[in-house]
Amino acid sequence: MYELIIVGGGPAGAAAGVYAARKRIKTLLITESFGGQSTDSADIQNWIGIVSMSGVELAERLEKHLQAYSDDVLELKSRVKVTKIIQLKKAGEEGGPIFEVETDDGNKFQTRIIIFALGSRRRKLQVKGADEFEHKGIVYCASCDAPLFRDRDVAVVGGGNAGVEAAEQLIAYAKSIHIFELGPEFRADKLTQERVFKDPKVTAHINAETLEIKGDNMVSGLVWRDKESGKAQEIPVQGVFVEIGSIPNIEPLKGLVEMNKYGEIVIDHKNSRTSVEGIWAAGDATDQPYKQNNISMGDAVKALEDAYLYLQKLK
Repeated sequence: MYELIIVGGGPAGAAAGVYAARKRIKTLLITESFGGQSTDSADIQNWIGIVSMSGVELAERLEKHLQAYSDDVLELKSRVKVTKIIQLKKAGEEGGPIFEVETDDGNKFQTRIIIFALGSRRRKLQVKGADEFEHKGIVYCASCDAPLFRDRDVAVVGGGNAGVEAAEQLIAYAKSIHIFELGPEFRADKLTQERVFKDPKVTAHINAETLEIKGDNMVSGLVWRDKESGKAQEIPVQGVFVEIGSIPNIEPLKGLVEMNKYGEIVIDHKNSRTSVEGIWAAGDATDQPYKQNNISMGDAVKALEDAYLYLQKLK
């Protein structure tokens, strides 16, 4: 029986783990890998205190920090996926609350409380040809794959910060870049738009609906429709970078805690509590509107501090 199980090894999970160890809470941290989606970033420039580092370096730093505290109090279980969380006893019941966490290697672990920090995953493009040409010209990580498209014509689907930043990374490699936003205006911050859209390589399209990805063995074209005129046209591209948001990884908690219409875990933003007593959540899987590493860590620290006080009341 653990006092606390932390699910996830990204910035939120790591922050909770470090704080739990310092407070001597008997903790198990379970994660498939460290770093979360940040590992896809070639250059992280908003981690406070470090001017620039790669996502891989961030993951290494998080794991190293946790390992420094790993002892009889903090146990790390990596390369394992949490598949289900069930409630064995509710708050108020004798010995409760108690939860059971199941993993894909067949193990089950019991705990008094949980901090859930499993993050999110990239949303896939749902148009004709998208599945067929994934990894054959359709990619979901500009920082990973931009160098592969040197002197090629490419498209970016998505007009938020991720999409415009992907276009910015591609400027150094691609011959031309078309970026498509489904809505009437781009959603990326204005400074980033100004910096990217002034480059002659970049052509921006608003009210642009992506209809189909074409090709033979590899991507050769993208069909899109102007929503105002209704006119559809095809542009020749050899690469399509998809940046249309993310999906919260909440499957192990489905049916157990309250979630909003976007599938995000609803939390009390004062303390990161969920609707179920004994479960806290932090990071991109929650309804926190600002999906940022620094904010995820802060919410995880709030969760841990509140959970610590809660555990003291159970003793």
